[in-house]
Amino acid sequence: MNKLIAAAGFAALVSTLPSVGVAQDKKDASPHTFTGNVGFVTDYRYRGISQTDIKPALQGGFDYSHASGIYLGTWASNVSWLSDQGAKNSLEWDFFGGYKGTAGDFGYDVGLLQYYYPGKYDATEAVGYKSPNTTELYVAGSWKMFTLKYSYALTNIFGFPDSDGSGYVDLTGNFDIGAGFTLGAHYGYQKIRTSLTGVDCSYSDWKLGLGKEFVGLNWGLNYIDTNANSNCYTNYRGKNLGNGTVVLSVTKTF
Repeated sequence: MNKLIAAAGFAALVSTLPSVGVAQDKKDASPHTFTGNVGFVTDYRYRGISQTDIKPALQGGFDYSHASGIYLGTWASNVSWLSDQGAKNSLEWDFFGGYKGTAGDFGYDVGLLQYYYPGKYDATEAVGYKSPNTTELYVAGSWKMFTLKYSYALTNIFGFPDSDGSGYVDLTGNFDIGAGFTLGAHYGYQKIRTSLTGVDCSYSDWKLGLGKEFVGLNWGLNYIDTNANSNCYTNYRGKNLGNGTVVLSVTKTF
């Protein structure tokens, strides 16, 4: 009987102690998240214009985020729009950081993005262009499947002289259409403020496509077009304006 009483007392005492498993789970839950990505595209299009002379690109990056909403990251891709004009460059290397959060169905994101193109640009600077390295401040808001983003150039934008203050508006929608497919639609407007030419270098771009996860990879097929003025971009980007192109992308996130 005494043994039964002692056992019951011990069980009652144990029941009052915190769960070791729950405590361990809370201890293991880290506020830090690290992710990476690697991808392939048949044509690297940025704001509607090909960066690789309508040729493939390998791309990848790393991201860090904190539970507070702070994030940092880096991303890189091969490019040819500078080397097409005689510059010694074949890489775009981006660095970014910011803060994002949500409030119900609404999301917000504020950050800074640095585009870095290591190399020498003597050939492009000889015809009036500046360093292509660009710093942009961006702010974005989202509601359900829609995102509206505005990017503001704090420096000359992609080599255009006297172009600080240029801006880009990006409206994107992603819609679940069933069977694991996502329909994506995008419209953007790039305002270029520059003293280089006597024509307006501002332009619009748009994209429509499908995305789906399959065999552990994210697949995308997009039609991309732009009305960019060739008088602004022929000398600067050579043949790679790339109007009306279908682009296949394959990305792995880890």
